[in-house]
Formats: sequence, C-alpha cells, structure tokens
Amino acid sequence: MAPPKYTKHFIPLESDPLIFTQLIHALGASPALRFKDVLSLDEPSLFPNPALALILTFPTTADYEERRATEAASQKPQAGGHEDGDVLWFKQTINNACGLYAILHAAANGEGTRYIQPNSTLSKLLEECASLSSDERARYLEGSIEIEAAYRNAAEQGESEVSENPEDEVNFHYVCFTKDVKGKVIWELDGDKMGPVKRGEDMGSGEDMLGETGRRVIRERMREEGGGENVAFSLMALMVELEG
Repeated sequence: MAPPKYTKHFIPLESDPLIFTQLIHALGASPALRFKDVLSLDEPSLFPNPALALILTFPTTADYEERRATEAASQKPQAGGHEDGDVLWFKQTINNACGLYAILHAAANGEGTRYIQPNSTLSKLLEECASLSSDERARYLEGSIEIEAAYRNAAEQGESEVSENPEDEVNFHYVCFTKDVKGKVIWELDGDKMGPVKRGEDMGSGEDMLGETGRRVIRERMREEGGGENVAFSLMALMVELEG
C-alpha cells in the first residue's frame, strides 16, 4: 500500500505536555484541562489523576510502516462519527500533524468534551463535524484557518531541532486512546489508520484511562511497537486540574 497522500504539510509538534496544553487551551479547552507526562505505569502515586485520555508517542520503524500497510489492506474504511454512538475520529490528511490529531481526538471524545468552552474553535469543530463523513471532516480540518494558526504558534515553541521544510518526514507518531461516549470502551484513535480501533471493553465503574484496563491497553500497544526494547516511547495524560 502506498503511504498516505497528504494534502497539506505542517512542522511537527514537540512531545512536550506544556506545548500540548498550550495548544488545547488555544483551541478552546477549559484552563482546567492539562496534559501531564505519565512517568510510570506501575506506580499509582505517580499517575496524573483523573486521566481522561492518553497520548502515546512511539518511533515509526520499518516494522510499524509494514504492519500499518497490512492492516489497511485488510480493513474497510470506517466513518468514525458520533452518529455511530461511539467516537469522533479524524482521518489524517495533514503531514506531520499527528500531534494535532491526537489532541483533537482527546478533546472531542469521552469526558474531555465536558471541558470545551462555548463559542470556541473546539465547540465549533464538534458542532459542525459530528454529522460529517470522514472525508468531509478531513477537509474541514484542512480548511480551518483558526486551527492552523493555533497549531503553528504551538509548534514554533518547541526546543528540539526540526526541519524547516514541513514536507520532511519525522520518525515518531502520536496516537490517542480514549473512552467512547458511554465510558465503557477504550478506542485507539489514529488518523493514519482506516478508522477508530476498539482496544478495551467493560471498564469498571469510575475507572479512568490509567485504570487497569487503560494500562493494559497501553502495554499491549507498546509491545506491538517493540516497546520492550525501545526506550523512545512517551506517554501523556489529559487530566483535570481544578484549583484549590
């Protein structure tokens, strides 16, 4: 299978929770929402809590590209829209913008939607994209001047050296994991796939994304991507941090 055909190209977003937080606020999330690094999957005292969504960063090795192509060849495209009662999914057609897609997936699904401010870029996104097809949603993101401006401002804050040419490929990828609207199923939302992928079911009452089910899903995905041998993985949680 040929690599995805991108219609636009952005510079990549640095894997920094401060930058991710800046962007989600610029798009219209409540100041109570913040991204925090998950430093361990084994020490509950270190978990950001409550975790509403998780963003996993991993290297895009040759094995990853081959596996993605095999999956795409065997899967049928899915709409991934709220009309299905599950999750809102965005097909990635903007190169190097997987960080943006991960943030949008985290904000537009599960409990994150409760913290979107009215009359914001995010509230407009949810309102206008919920009933669109996946191709229409992709074109919506491509054409959003507000989203592109907020993204560019955040991407320029990074300290890592990145190519000045947005068309250059990067060797890492962001993927979001979040609950469905009923809060019982974990979905993997990756714009480079053919649609949302169901990963974990029957979550316990009150269980957040760093509960037993969520940690199991993340460990399984890390093993699939060679995480037992490769340290170039990182995990962020979208959490609520209330004052006082």
